[in-house]
Amino acid sequence: MIQGMQRASLRSFCLFFLTVLLTVSCTSINSNNGETNSNSQTRAPSEITTSDTDRNNELRDRIEQISQMAQGRVGATATVLETGESVSLNGDQQFPMQSVYKFPIAMAVLAQVDQGNLELDQTIRIEASDIVQDSQILEENSQGKEFRLAELLQYMVSESDSTACDALLRLIGGPQQVTAYLSNLGINDIVVANTENEIQFGQDPTLQYRNYATPDAAVHLLRAFHEGQGLSDSSHASLQEWMTETSTGPNRIKGLLPEGTVVAHKTGTSATVDGVTAATNDVGIVTLPNGQHLAIAVFVSDSRASGTVREEVIAKVAKAAWDEWSQ
Repeated sequence: MIQGMQRASLRSFCLFFLTVLLTVSCTSINSNNGETNSNSQTRAPSEITTSDTDRNNELRDRIEQISQMAQGRVGATATVLETGESVSLNGDQQFPMQSVYKFPIAMAVLAQVDQGNLELDQTIRIEASDIVQDSQILEENSQGKEFRLAELLQYMVSESDSTACDALLRLIGGPQQVTAYLSNLGINDIVVANTENEIQFGQDPTLQYRNYATPDAAVHLLRAFHEGQGLSDSSHASLQEWMTETSTGPNRIKGLLPEGTVVAHKTGTSATVDGVTAATNDVGIVTLPNGQHLAIAVFVSDSRASGTVREEVIAKVAKAAWDEWSQ
């Protein structure tokens, strides 16, 4: 009798224990389900998240698509100087600069002014024999003329005058002095090796490729210039003004940007030989609507496209970067 009562009590205890265990388990499951549902309602789906990397890749893809128009090589790098946001296509490849190299030449000359070795008001005589092809610096039939150093700099930068360029290179000791100046700024992928006269009148068509830059290095130089590295404030202001007044290449970086956009830039263009143009370039600093600055370098090389199309490539690349970062 007593054993029967004990067995009944044991069964009752086991039933009670199982009931409690099941109740706790169900409560835990319901609680966990509640947390999962809550999280699924507040967490954004990963597939609709757009990261900076995604946007950068999309912009690069657009630039690469634009580059197909060139029927040649295209290198482009663009950076918002205040934020570091950047995009690059073939940014580490070497491209012939042509007259883009007048920008670092101007910096090297102005650095000599800052050091007291030259003066903006000193005069340099240009003889008729110094004239480089297509230069308009001397009037027709002129035997020679004296120019202030500041005038020659303005001619070289704003008008891309090659006679002024070679005169300034002679004044500072030759192209190698520019490359040395750049090296002191920490820029090693821009090389100035030859004068305009050597390039235009030389018999070697590959000579122009010795004056080269990578798009990344060109933007590095633009950043250094913007930040005032290697130049005094007054020299920086003068060069900034001359680059803003550039008369060449209005359909390149500036081509598709809103009217009135401030662009300080330097272009470069080669001759077309057997249907191939070695260089159609533009590098510069664009002031964005929010006051930030876009440093951009676009090089179109070995292209079989027309001049209009080559310039359109540069304009469309600049517009793509503008659209990305002007919001």
